[in-house]
Amino acid sequence: MPLLTTPALRPGALAGQPQPDLDAGDLLLRPWRPDDRPAVLAAYADPAVRRWHCRTSTDDEARDWIDSWPHRWRQETGAGWAVTDHTGVLGQISLRAIDLPEAQAEVSYWVLPAARGRRVAARALTALTAFGFDRLGLHRVWLRHSTANPASCRVAARAGLPAEGTHRGAARHTDGWHDMHVHARLRTDT
Repeated sequence: MPLLTTPALRPGALAGQPQPDLDAGDLLLRPWRPDDRPAVLAAYADPAVRRWHCRTSTDDEARDWIDSWPHRWRQETGAGWAVTDHTGVLGQISLRAIDLPEAQAEVSYWVLPAARGRRVAARALTALTAFGFDRLGLHRVWLRHSTANPASCRVAARAGLPAEGTHRGAARHTDGWHDMHVHARLRTDT
């Protein structure tokens, strides 16, 4: 059946340009590189990242994960960045799911233990949200996190993504089903 609305963003919004570096003050969000594998391995060995992302990683899986991002950019289904400073990789942030017809994207992030407490995720999320609205033309940027993860709630709030509600029993973690907070920002929000 034909839709009665036209797609909010047409194909080519991402694939028509190279994935850019994003400036976040003293942080740089840049596309992943093969030599970033140790940081990915360290993240998925960290108990907190494993708890909230429910994943582990072998060296081959870390390589495949890094290698998947350029393909996802070209397919316009996702985009991932290493969050870096002068010391190296501090974390990751991604538009983990992009829906061009609806002009929205879901965000995910993690920060390595040594970089926690410096508002790295909030600053990266602020930069990524601005990029999504100003350069990609997105209408909505959103994320969800376990209600048992107040640190992620603080990240979203600091980056200007207010809480919208709770999806009950929406994600399965290693300790069972978790309710998930939903946060979002619209391009028209001030």
